[in-house]
This record gives sequence, C-alpha cells and structure tokens, in this order.
Amino acid sequence: MTYDLAKISMTALLEPAFRAGIALTRLDERIARSPVGQGFTERSHFTDACASLWIDGELVHLEDLVLHDATRDIRTPTHELTIARDVLRTRRRIAAQSPDWALSTEGIRNLRQTSDINPVGAEAGQPSGVIRPAVAIDPEGEGDGDDAENLSGVDYAAIDAILARSDAAIERASKPGRAPADPLVYDLDWDEDARLEEWRGVVRQAEDLPAVLQAIVLLDAWNELSVLQHAPWLGRLLAASILRQAGVTTGAHLAAINLGLKTIPVDRRRHRDRETRLLAIAHGLLAAAEIGMKEHDRLALARQMMDRKVEGRRTSSKLPKLVELVMAKPLVSAGMVASTLEVTPQAARRIVLELGLREMTGRGRFRAWGIL
Repeated sequence: MTYDLAKISMTALLEPAFRAGIALTRLDERIARSPVGQGFTERSHFTDACASLWIDGELVHLEDLVLHDATRDIRTPTHELTIARDVLRTRRRIAAQSPDWALSTEGIRNLRQTSDINPVGAEAGQPSGVIRPAVAIDPEGEGDGDDAENLSGVDYAAIDAILARSDAAIERASKPGRAPADPLVYDLDWDEDARLEEWRGVVRQAEDLPAVLQAIVLLDAWNELSVLQHAPWLGRLLAASILRQAGVTTGAHLAAINLGLKTIPVDRRRHRDRETRLLAIAHGLLAAAEIGMKEHDRLALARQMMDRKVEGRRTSSKLPKLVELVMAKPLVSAGMVASTLEVTPQAARRIVLELGLREMTGRGRFRAWGIL
C-alpha cells in the first residue's frame, strides 16, 4: 500500500490549517509566559493520554491514570491503563528532548522500544503477558488492619509454588529480544520496519509543505499505512513533534492532538475519502488549541483564588506546596498529598479541606480532589 501525496488537493486544507497554526502558536505563547504554564503542561500529558485511548476505542479514567502514575493504584492495573501509562511516558520523554529528536532515526528507534519489548503495552520493566497480582493501596490510610499471619486454612506451600512458577516465567520473558506476539491478537506477518520506512518516505516528500500541513498529512499517512501494530498511538505524538520541530509550538508544551481529535466524530476521522479525513485532522488541531486556551484560563483563575487563601499564612504552612501539587496534577489523593507534604493521611485530608478543593470521585474511600 502506497500513500501518494500528488493525489491530495491542498486547496480545501489551507484555510483550516492556517487557522490551526495561528491558534496553536497563540496558545504556546500564552503558556510560555504564564505562571501556570508548567502545571498546564503536566496536566495536558494526563488528559491527552486518556484521550488517546478514547480515540482507539478504550476508556481510561483520569483518576486511575493519575494514581497509577503515582504508584498508588486502588486496583490491579488494566491492559488499557498500562497503555495509557505508555502514552503518558512517551509524551513526557518527547517533551524533555530536543525538538528534532522524536523524528530522528535514533528517536523513533527509542520510542518503538516499549512496543518492541512489551507488545501488549505493559509497564516498562514488566515482561509481556506476565501480570503481577496487585494489592489495592489505600491512599488515605483507611485499611482494615488485617494481618496475613493470622489467616487460617491457607495453603502457603501452594502459594510458594505459584510464586516460583511466576518468577521463572518472568525470568524467561526478561531475556533480551522481542517477546513473541499472540497470533490471536496480532498479525505475525506484519512488517513494521517496511511500513515505517514507507512512512519515512512520505515524511521526505512532505518536507516542503508548511508545518501544520505536514503534521496533518503525515498523521493521515501513519493511520493509512498502519505503521506500528503494537503502538498505533505513536503517530499522533510524532505529528505533535512535527509542530514542535517547526516552531509552531516550542518547549512550552507538546500539542494535545488526541484531545482535539476526540471532539471530531469518528465517521469523519475514519472516512474513506482522504480529503474528509485530512479536514477532520485540521479541525482537530484547531479544537486542541481552543480547548487548551480555555483550560489555561480556568487554571489561571483557580490559581488566583487559591493564592488568596494562602496569603497571610505562616512560613511553615503546607498550603503553598499543596497549591503547587494541585496545579500540576488533575487529581490528588490523600496519599499523594501526604507523600508530597510529608504529613499523615489525616493531616492531608484536613489541609485539602482547608484549601477548599472539590471531591471528584463521590466515594467515601479512595477519594481524590481537584480544582473547581
């Protein structure tokens, strides 16, 4: 399958691509000069990672991703959650590198490394197909206090045998080389290297196009060529890297393309007509800029309101640190606050209530708070 740029009519794309470029540049300039810019950037990593899974037909709750990233899961991580964590890590890695790193040969090879080792999108360092049983961590310190040593009727020999077999399986899966793919899930004849090389050929053909048009065309080419079977979401992050490399966005932030595409109906994003798909991507970029501008203004207003509550406090007050944490994370739990501020979970809940944060989960336990 080839992707021919000569058959693309650029006339209809020019106007929405131009408007998207201006909107993204304005957003980037505002973030770079804003006191909440760093918090906005960190939050966008989480929201864009969840939106990436939504585009691929999976649902990951924002609070689960935040707690998973803070290693304070309240349940065993799901397959979708581990993929969202991969997207989150990849966004952070791209944002931390130079603008031209992601599209370089070395950059693409390193970004593919996670999918090469863990085809199912498992955590880095945990082999594919091996899932450790997770114990729910109570982030608020409200456990029931049961002691495992007091359990009766438990066959500890059987548990030891299971753990031994699990360790052996982990050791085999940890050996160098690509883990075998499941033929029921993945196509074993899928030549990712050839498809990637074909996509890089499209990149070379589109070098003379304006940056936004490059990102639009190359993202559509990535989807049409189905480059990476194990990490289809990587193409959207590479499109954001194209904008960053060209200077449309700078080091201030990495465009949240997934968040914008989420607003576009799926029948437009996956339409058979190429021009319809390209227009959908262009409108998605424009939507990403508009959503980002509204979110920035909301965070700036919330920061002003919280700063008023901090005024006049003692220098030993924990509230300023809590404000910084809340601005950097979409949600915070009592455990996260206690770990960051070095206080007890009970004190963390008290400080959270003092700042006037909103409880976002509606639960009595494993609660999380965020700004209004």
